[in-house]
Amino acid sequence: MSACDKLKADYTKHEWQTYALAAAVATNAQIEGDDFANTTVTPTVRLNNYAQLAWYAFGVSGTQQALNHAGVKDEMAYQLVNYGKRLKRDMESQLTQNKASSAAGSASARTSGSLESWLSTNWTTLGSAAPAASPGFSSTGVVAPTDETIQTTVTEAAVKSIIRQCYVAGGKPTWIMAGPFQKSKVAAFAGISATQFQTQTGGKVATIVAGADTYVSDYGTLKILINLFQRERTLFTLDMDYWAIAYLRKFQQSKLAKTGDADRMAILTEYTLVSRQEAASGKVADLTSS
Repeated sequence: MSACDKLKADYTKHEWQTYALAAAVATNAQIEGDDFANTTVTPTVRLNNYAQLAWYAFGVSGTQQALNHAGVKDEMAYQLVNYGKRLKRDMESQLTQNKASSAAGSASARTSGSLESWLSTNWTTLGSAAPAASPGFSSTGVVAPTDETIQTTVTEAAVKSIIRQCYVAGGKPTWIMAGPFQKSKVAAFAGISATQFQTQTGGKVATIVAGADTYVSDYGTLKILINLFQRERTLFTLDMDYWAIAYLRKFQQSKLAKTGDADRMAILTEYTLVSRQEAASGKVADLTSS
């Protein structure tokens, strides 16, 4: 969430135009004094995603509000902060999953198509010789990919291949984002020096380095980031210039009608994930998660 641009949505079905990843033209040499030749513009594609409504409602009894809690001056204020954090954790989980987009039905809520479902150009699965489909966006919305039944350990070759695919497509990934288990696997790639310590000057105690925060590839340097809320079976290589969150309603608090001896509050937001150009990022899917 923190790395995405923040935009304003005007409708529950948020629409935008793709960003073009145009290739360089090596033959762009023109004759002096010549007329301008018209180039037909390739129209961008209109994409969309649905704004998902998320909330928490809670009550604090008059007794709890009157008590002198250790370290808590105001129980209602404390719970507002607590539920705000819970809401953001829920959003981070939704944004990174393999969820499809969906319009609201008579008995269903709108859902925002998430990160795994958008990535349909640069992806690979190590689980089978016949990879599962990763359809990504279609004319009817964002379609969830199908998980392969076989899962395999992540390899450095697969990660390097996806980074290269993104780079060739015109992207420049700066992040490798993975769950805790995959983060430890990436840290064990052979490219990392076997001497995992650094000696401090001035006679200080040496520091053991048992992890990795940066991966230097042939196509640039990527930060290795751990994400507790994404699925462990998928690893992402992300160009964050092409991702945003559009808010129909930013985080807001509402005081609800009092019921008995309790004050009630609600905290909510309405948001969707915007993929400006999914071909700038990629994923390695169907990884072992434990």
